[in-house]
Amino acid sequence: MKLTRRNFVKLAGITGFAGVIASITGCIDSPNNAKADKLPPADKATVYFSKTIDAEHLIALYNKINSQITGKVAIKLHTGEPNAPNILPRDMVQAFQAKIPNSAIVETNTLYGGARSTTERHRRTLEGNGWTFCSVDILDEEGDTYFPVKDAFHLQEVAMGSHLTNYDSLIALTHFKGHAMGGFGGSLKNIAIGCASGKVGKRQIHGDDWIMGDVLLERMADSGKAICDHFGKHIVFINVLQRLSIDCDCAGAGAAAPELPDLGILASTDILAVDQAAVDMIYNFPGNEKASLIERIESRSGLRQLSAMAQHKMGTSDYELITID
Repeated sequence: MKLTRRNFVKLAGITGFAGVIASITGCIDSPNNAKADKLPPADKATVYFSKTIDAEHLIALYNKINSQITGKVAIKLHTGEPNAPNILPRDMVQAFQAKIPNSAIVETNTLYGGARSTTERHRRTLEGNGWTFCSVDILDEEGDTYFPVKDAFHLQEVAMGSHLTNYDSLIALTHFKGHAMGGFGGSLKNIAIGCASGKVGKRQIHGDDWIMGDVLLERMADSGKAICDHFGKHIVFINVLQRLSIDCDCAGAGAAAPELPDLGILASTDILAVDQAAVDMIYNFPGNEKASLIERIESRSGLRQLSAMAQHKMGTSDYELITID
């Protein structure tokens, strides 16, 4: 089934925990929907979708987009603070990683203090959260490397964990959710802050005073652009819309319980399209369970992430949604 961004369907078939798109019953152009600056229609992206969140469907979606994933592969995901309740299921990630030759999970240390602020503490947290089935490379364990940002909003270069240059390809495997500062955490947040070194790169993005609003989101876009430019065609993006808390996995055990049901998995080679599609699914959900997450997104100017990526020509908000179910 193909659904276009311009003619996004009513999600009348969303039921229970599956978030099923059952039929095309009309089109929605919600005034609340984010619309990033459009690239020409010829540049429309493809976003693949499954309503089922499990290893089989995750792998099937990845196989639709992985033709340029070669060599040594970094899998970037949020491994969470201790006992974080909403992180991606370890068994699903384990089965996924096992299908990708020469791959490792990658992470970076945090800027804020706590259980992931040093490599030693971080490794204890990784073990406690069950990330023990494959190598986990803490990218900034041995310092930083600077990636340039072409036509930057604010940052001419961003300090990344130095180990990132050891990889030929990058998979952004993202738990899509809300975020206390960015409004939402999608593929952009996962790579832009998640690959920036803990003490230098993350400080560049957040600032000494932990800025919020457009400047923060534009700095995130700068960082994300640097990573996308570095990897070129050798980067793909997967958003898992599961346990859709208003809080990031960095909130740990105190993260708010999800109100929305699980919606499914989205996958694309286009970072803007995959984040746009996730936002569209939330805004077009027919029930009131979406209210808290939308309030979190809008109160933090989160939709600026999408328009900033469009200005950076990182992708397109026009997409075809193709379900594999």
